[in-house]
Amino acid sequence: MVLGDARLHLGTQGWNYDSWVGTFYPPGTRPANMLAIYGRAFPAVEIDSTSYGIPSDHAVQGWHAQVPAGFTFALKIPQEITHERRLKDSTTLLRRFVDRVSQLGGALGPFLVQLSPGFRPSDASRGVLKEFVAGLPEDFRWAVEFRDAGWMTAATFELLKSRNVAAAMVQGRWIRRELMAELALEPTADFAYVRWMGLDRRLTDFSRPQLDSGDDRDWWADLLGSLRSRVTDVWGFFSNYYEGHAPHSAREMQRLMGEVPVPPEDLREQGELF
Repeated sequence: MVLGDARLHLGTQGWNYDSWVGTFYPPGTRPANMLAIYGRAFPAVEIDSTSYGIPSDHAVQGWHAQVPAGFTFALKIPQEITHERRLKDSTTLLRRFVDRVSQLGGALGPFLVQLSPGFRPSDASRGVLKEFVAGLPEDFRWAVEFRDAGWMTAATFELLKSRNVAAAMVQGRWIRRELMAELALEPTADFAYVRWMGLDRRLTDFSRPQLDSGDDRDWWADLLGSLRSRVTDVWGFFSNYYEGHAPHSAREMQRLMGEVPVPPEDLREQGELF
């Protein structure tokens, strides 16, 4: 593992929210132009839509065409693999998915394997996970998100380390964040993957911040500061449910990590895209 000051790739979970128009996106922004504008503000995005199926060639090529050099996409693998098949008999489907999105080239970031809360540790499921991890296509970055604390064990982490697979660090309702702090001290890969989910799913208006997660964000910023000496890259993505408006959350974390966020008024100057 190469140590050093890890590169940060902070952004949001998705970009195509109409409620962001007028607060994050300039007034009048059309959905077709959202990604291009988003790419001026953040260096990475997590795509959730790929969890519902393999995207078309047209979609993948369109994503690639709209972002600047150095931008990266983090992609959830299809739920047919993680939730329906529960990782079994999925080699062919996973290969098809990887082949399709590989058209992103250098813009292809990590893959997220988001497991179901119902995928609980047992002798059988541990064997399934071991076989799945062993069969992951090489030359790509992989992160696994567990939603059952029973998976957060030394044996699981050793399995992931054997293939340089990251255990996703998540702020959410499934696993205590203190376990994430322990994981940050001993990463399972040479990169890290962080997701800020939020605890209040009742929010419906994503146009502005409505919750104050400052103390929690400070805690995570300290953790990222420690983590940056142990990995080469950190990808991190905020949900709208974290504070009500994911772009605000991502910008605040950028500030805490010593980066200078792109202000909304700079996006508004690019009127030719609206």
